[in-house]
Amino acid sequence: MSTDPIARQLLDAVRPELGYRERAGKHTKFGEWYAENVAKDPDFKAAPWCDMFVSWAADRAGVQDHVGEFALTTRHAKWFEKHHAWSDKPEPGAVVFFAWSGSKKIRDIDHVGIVEKVVGRKVHTIEGNVDGVWLKRKVRDTSTIVGYGLPRKVKVTPKTPVTIQPMAAVNASVQSAAAPATRNMAATQGKPLDIVWSPGDAVLSAGLLFAVVSTAVTGIRVKTAAASSDGRHRKRG
Repeated sequence: MSTDPIARQLLDAVRPELGYRERAGKHTKFGEWYAENVAKDPDFKAAPWCDMFVSWAADRAGVQDHVGEFALTTRHAKWFEKHHAWSDKPEPGAVVFFAWSGSKKIRDIDHVGIVEKVVGRKVHTIEGNVDGVWLKRKVRDTSTIVGYGLPRKVKVTPKTPVTIQPMAAVNASVQSAAAPATRNMAATQGKPLDIVWSPGDAVLSAGLLFAVVSTAVTGIRVKTAAASSDGRHRKRG
């Protein structure tokens, strides 16, 4: 019995399905699940279902992030390879990939199953879409096995939950932040200005005073110039 919890969960999900047989028109519950939940494409309902069965089982076991969700075996094998979880050694719970030609290349993979146990040089598997239409146990030698995907070696990054605060909490936070400023404004009312002035305020006030004086002087000059101008011109009678 495997001590790997991912392997145990996956095998516990597939064993109750032993003996399942596809329906007329090549329809299966695994294809229907994949078409509706993964591919969003009804054509998968009657597609070859060996890998969709593996994906369905992973979803049922809650280990889909470690197993992947695929219908095409070659892409599934490449996914394990990309995640540094590809191996040439079998173990319970591994996803096993076959090439009936005897090739050891991923591009030649034809079929997929799940390793249940290993006895000597024989690999005992649970596979879907075998012997025509069945989901059943098989005993395989290594001559047609390309390799194994090891779910336990797929590193899954934990997803950080996004918390959305209710609007009431947001409003309360805003009001709390605004309260100190409101209190400071209230505290300064009715007090002499020099109590609340800073050096920067003094510089600003001096600049303002200069601007007021300059404006007043300019106004006087304009009035004086206007008066002088009126005296230089004759009025029309």
